[in-house]
Amino acid sequence: MSIPVSLTSIPDSLLDRDAFLTRLLNQVVLEKDDCLKQVRDGAVKWVRHSVIPNTRDEEWRFTDLSALKQVDFKLGMFQKTSLKSEILSEVSVRLVFVNGVYEPALSNTENLPAGLKVGNLDVLPDEVVQQYLAQSEGTREVFTALNTAALNDVAVVWVGKNVVVETPIHLLFVSVAGESATISQPRVLVVAESNSQVTLIEEYISSSQNEGVYFTNSVTEIWVNENAQVSHNRIAREGTAAFHVGKTAVTQARYSRYSCNAVTVGGKISRHNLEILQTGEQTETTLNGLTVIADNQLADTHSALSLNYPHGVSKQLHKCIIGDRSHAVFNGKIFVPKPAQLTNASQLNRNLLLSSKSRIDTKPQLEITADNVKCAHGATVSQLEDDQIFYLQSRGIDENNARKLLVNGFAMEVINFVPVASLRESLLKTVTSLTNK
Repeated sequence: MSIPVSLTSIPDSLLDRDAFLTRLLNQVVLEKDDCLKQVRDGAVKWVRHSVIPNTRDEEWRFTDLSALKQVDFKLGMFQKTSLKSEILSEVSVRLVFVNGVYEPALSNTENLPAGLKVGNLDVLPDEVVQQYLAQSEGTREVFTALNTAALNDVAVVWVGKNVVVETPIHLLFVSVAGESATISQPRVLVVAESNSQVTLIEEYISSSQNEGVYFTNSVTEIWVNENAQVSHNRIAREGTAAFHVGKTAVTQARYSRYSCNAVTVGGKISRHNLEILQTGEQTETTLNGLTVIADNQLADTHSALSLNYPHGVSKQLHKCIIGDRSHAVFNGKIFVPKPAQLTNASQLNRNLLLSSKSRIDTKPQLEITADNVKCAHGATVSQLEDDQIFYLQSRGIDENNARKLLVNGFAMEVINFVPVASLRESLLKTVTSLTNK
């Protein structure tokens, strides 16, 4: 659902309710007359009558954004940067955005197979852009609307009917912090037409040149049409002082298959909202997630899966590894209304606490009104077991390496779903470095 034009009639007395949002809008809003102007104007109006969520809001009660509001962000500008280890040798098609700005020199969109379009908005006709961009459910959420208000450079992947893309497509978003705190708002649009298949790697990283303060506010819209298949791998490796808020909105038509492997490490405060909407029967949805945090980091994952039609199948596994004084949040919701008979849905959140001062707030949630379904959900919270460590020590492994082996094994259940070997190896090194602090 797009932001309604009726928002333009909101009285001025209800606008600019939040000084922080008003400052951000002054930085990011574009004065550009194109096919997206109406969408941007509606989003601006919505943001101007919204406020930043606080802990009194149910969906944000464990995630305090007061540290974000204290920072005066400026619009991030393109800066030259070099990419070496970030380039995946197994991937040939690549889009690179630096501080939210498309960088063709670092990208590679040559020799694309017939029926595949990869680039920015220039690769799609205006009517296709208007049909899909900013048309997903959930556009009224404040951070999503803020991103829409600044629509400009968009990473586009369009897979035509019956097209099977054999190798993954890499979407790389690099944040280069400047002397002052910066904000960038990456946007991704993926359309998989009927009977198509594609694998995506959507990655957010911080330039190794700088560990300054920045804010990444990303939105990804994925349209999986009839009998299409999308494998989506979302990797967020932000700087230690960074703020990251991400939205992934997926619309699944009948007989479609969607899988998401989401890995979150780093970031001072990070939040990922994953929303799946089923628009036809007999869909398959697989969600795997891993959160690894340490120090005083906070990482929040909220997922909402709406299964509105019969014969839907979904499986979700989310793991958290929490060290030092860090705080992880998981809230997974599955909605199964009465028309969604014969639905099979499962959800599990497993958490590993590496410190007595680390914290997890978990809430797996099922809302079912259909009477002929198979649904299950659960959560576990544990520490490393002494008898497991003792067993490994009895086999000649010292205590430190025994702990490392157990933690890595816990993480690898999710990391192994990532389809690129070099990326799996890199993620495992990142997990090891964080959990060994």
